[in-house]
Amino acid sequence: MHDVLMIGGGAVGLSIAYELAGRGRRVHVVERGELGGESSWAGAGIVPPARENRADAPLVQLAGLSARLHVEWAERLRSETGIDNGYHVTGALYLADGPETLAKAEGELAPFRAQQISCEPIDSQRLATIEPALVGALDDGRLVSGFHVPGEAQLRNPRHVRALAEACVKRGVTLTTGAPVEEFVVRGGKLVEVRTPLGAFAAEQYCLTTGAWSGRVGAELGLQLAVKPIRGQIALINPGATVIRGIVYVGRKYFVARDDGRILVGSTEEDVGFDKSTTAGTIRDLLDFAVQLAPALQDARVERTWAGLRPHSADGVPYLGRAPNLSNVCVAAGHYRWGLALSPGTAVVMTQLLLGEPTSVDLTAFRIGR
Repeated sequence: MHDVLMIGGGAVGLSIAYELAGRGRRVHVVERGELGGESSWAGAGIVPPARENRADAPLVQLAGLSARLHVEWAERLRSETGIDNGYHVTGALYLADGPETLAKAEGELAPFRAQQISCEPIDSQRLATIEPALVGALDDGRLVSGFHVPGEAQLRNPRHVRALAEACVKRGVTLTTGAPVEEFVVRGGKLVEVRTPLGAFAAEQYCLTTGAWSGRVGAELGLQLAVKPIRGQIALINPGATVIRGIVYVGRKYFVARDDGRILVGSTEEDVGFDKSTTAGTIRDLLDFAVQLAPALQDARVERTWAGLRPHSADGVPYLGRAPNLSNVCVAAGHYRWGLALSPGTAVVMTQLLLGEPTSVDLTAFRIGR
């Protein structure tokens, strides 16, 4: 029997499995579809800067722990698997095209300032050195203000998930895909077995890392997890040359430039249930946003469009902790936009919790049933 059965094989589930296996535990990951095939694959791979030693709020402490670990994990995963997950610091621009987006930018920058993370106002001259393709938009008023956060990083989601999966296998983790849970067997206040189309699986402890499906899955175990899917649509474009260099936010939309010149243009926040389709009007709006701010993208090829379902918790804070009604069940879910960014820190604190150790971050604010 395995020590821990992870139910869900996205970035969070795989990261916890990887950390547990590194601590000598026997781990089994059971995934309903493909490993990392949901929001872990679909996102943009943004890793905002954070400092755990300058943070008061537990969520910011978790972000700081994760930001530090991403640097270490990128090198460790490369060493263990030969896969480069693409982690590198590109910096980010938080730009505004009006009062609403300016207020949003100020709100998102407030935690950076509180942690004394570099955050610098920009003008046309400075913008020309960072993202020259956007200077015209600032000069003619399409953009009105902005800030540069040089410490923001990114990684390549599919590569990172693949590296995690291979590293898990090398550490002895069992990975089972295409196995949605059909039934939970509970006896005496403990989960004793999960039944899937591929068979029944058991372990000493269980951890739900089921992303946008966590509200639905948790309800089957009597857990109140206020998590629902929020769709985000993205377009991948290829201008054939470097136009955007790093990460650029304007309100809720963004550019994320990859090192091969391709650019992710996203994203939306749509409460449409479990519908992962893309829509013509939304994709058109994203492409219009791109071309209006950077006219050099007018002839960029649209290589692919897709949508992912983010696991949104009602209060914006993930659930990390033990189930109040089942002594051997833990939950790590509801990370919304930041599942991949927060996954290393989540892996560490959940491993500590599962092993009965003090956690690096106080998990009271993340408790189930709050």
